[in-house]
Amino acid sequence: MARPSKPFHLKAQDKKELKQMLTGGIQQVRVVLRALALLLLDGGMSAPKVSRTVPFAAQAIRTIAKRYQQGGLERALFERKRAGHAELLKASDKQRIIAMVCSQPPEGRARWTVRLVAEEAVKRKLIPGVGRETIRILLQSHDLKPWREKNVVRGRVG
Repeated sequence: MARPSKPFHLKAQDKKELKQMLTGGIQQVRVVLRALALLLLDGGMSAPKVSRTVPFAAQAIRTIAKRYQQGGLERALFERKRAGHAELLKASDKQRIIAMVCSQPPEGRARWTVRLVAEEAVKRKLIPGVGRETIRILLQSHDLKPWREKNVVRGRVG
């Protein structure tokens, strides 16, 4: 036998806001689906029944309801901003790598490659370790393409 669903009720103002959100304007799909799930829960449907209508698992619908009860409508509909990952290179590390790329390539090489930059940065102990993709993005952000030109530093005109 299934357990009875907990009664769920929206505040009148929140219900009005949700209906207004669903009738007009452009919203993210997941926000609209969460709003629809909240309205269906308020209508007396259980989470498993709502999950047949809205493409969320029953547990996800219960989580949306719990977030509404704890933090209100904003918390239920929208996700929190995520921290993201920390930067791999400090500003001083980036400057040293850019300076190295602007100098002459190692003996026996005609030009710098992304792989060579990564290897040389570690060999010269500029940084403890770095991947090729990190170097590629760093060079791209500074509009440097050392693999295309024999010398990145351009001479003065005239």
